[in-house]
Amino acid sequence: MSSPAAVLSPAAPAIRRATLIGATAVLLWATLATLTSFAGPVPPFQMVAMSFGIGGITGLLVQIVRRRPLSQALFQPLPVWLLGVGGLFGYHFFYFIAMRTAPAVEANLINYLWPLFIVLFSGLLPGERLGRAALAGAAAGLAGTLLLVGGGAEAGEMGGGHWAGYLSALACALIWSAYSVAMRRHGEVPTEAVTGFCLGTSVLAALCHLLFEVTVWPQGAAWLVVLAMGLGPLGIAFFVWDYGIKRGDIQTLGALSYAAPLLSTALLIALGRGEPTPTLGLACLLIVGGAVIAGRGLARG
Repeated sequence: MSSPAAVLSPAAPAIRRATLIGATAVLLWATLATLTSFAGPVPPFQMVAMSFGIGGITGLLVQIVRRRPLSQALFQPLPVWLLGVGGLFGYHFFYFIAMRTAPAVEANLINYLWPLFIVLFSGLLPGERLGRAALAGAAAGLAGTLLLVGGGAEAGEMGGGHWAGYLSALACALIWSAYSVAMRRHGEVPTEAVTGFCLGTSVLAALCHLLFEVTVWPQGAAWLVVLAMGLGPLGIAFFVWDYGIKRGDIQTLGALSYAAPLLSTALLIALGRGEPTPTLGLACLLIVGGAVIAGRGLARG
């Protein structure tokens, strides 16, 4: 977490603004489960290929309209390409393996360790340290996430023949947190490069779809859902997240990310696809409280 001197420096408002911009990715990702539920029986890799394709093409169009050189999106050093495409595609590849080979509740629980890993890994960055607020906020958010995602799980369900799925979910958490922290070290890479990462992810997902799935095209209004996914949680979200982790407070972003499962569940309940419970209320207190603690520096900027 930034030191008090940094918080009061002239750069603090810019850091706060970048952190808030990055946090909008959490709001967008919270809509993913709901949008997926309305997308119909479209296979997951096909959905990723279409959605990331929409996100990448939209990024290209925005750069053309703004008269930005496309070289920023398509011509980056090989290590940057491997990191960008590897992070986006690798996360979603293992995510779908986890969802298919392990109970969804437990797989989601393990997957949502990535905000905690971001907070912890960020302490290894130059000029960063793990402050008490970051650790306390992360701990509270983790406790709320465990309650929220694991509240419906029956005792003793972990284990059995699902270890491949559990390990895949852990890979999700490690890949996304490592990607986010590593991108912080590549602050010189423009956010426009995410356009290329989205297009590369779309191509790899399309190949996986052709190898492992049967094509099922969306029907009727489901096309609008695919468009919304490509413009939102599987599109714009990665651009604003890139901006936030490079220019904002990455530890605060990691702690605020615990709101994703909470907001996702609340949206599902609001649309009649779930029921409120006492566990949800307690999880809400822990997650929101942890976010307030971890994000106290934003209010002081």
